[in-house]
Amino acid sequence: MSEIRLAAETRTEFGKGAARRARRAGFVPGVVYGHGHAPVHLNLPGHDLMMALKTPNALLVVPIEGKDEYVLPKAVQREAIKRTIEHVDLLLVKRGEKVTVEVPVHTEGELAAGGNLLEHVLQALPVEAEATHLPEAVTVSVEGLEAGASVHAKDVVLPAGVSLAVDADAVVLQVIAAQAAPAEEAAEAEGAEA
Repeated sequence: MSEIRLAAETRTEFGKGAARRARRAGFVPGVVYGHGHAPVHLNLPGHDLMMALKTPNALLVVPIEGKDEYVLPKAVQREAIKRTIEHVDLLLVKRGEKVTVEVPVHTEGELAAGGNLLEHVLQALPVEAEATHLPEAVTVSVEGLEAGASVHAKDVVLPAGVSLAVDADAVVLQVIAAQAAPAEEAAEAEGAEA
């Protein structure tokens, strides 16, 4: 995963009024914490941050006290209706440090014939990886799986240097048989009576 550089300014004003002024100017208030450092309050460019957060587990590089630092988004607060970013909490990470993140689970292939349905029990798989080498997603093949089949965390092929941060027997995906529609059941019952 590549790193995304964001220009950031240190915040000196705090409170609702200062946050509103920052948002009107196109910035998003944020705070960086971790590694025993005192929290650092920043204003981040709103559009650039929104684009960066479209990538799951984006590794961001922001200037803090004149030095570029790696950070991961930890919590993002969005406005309820417009879904604009209101505030972001960022976790300070170091090169080579292992972090636990949730990676989206993607599927490929077709289920066995018969109208089976695929249920994502886990939309994202918790994994541990080096902060500068986080996978964007994991892909699971569901080719030919029939009703009753399930894919466990231990069955997911992970990239090199990535390990599970969840019980190996946790169900990630399962295949369930499609339920008959009520109209179809009524038609079958009438056919059986005749």
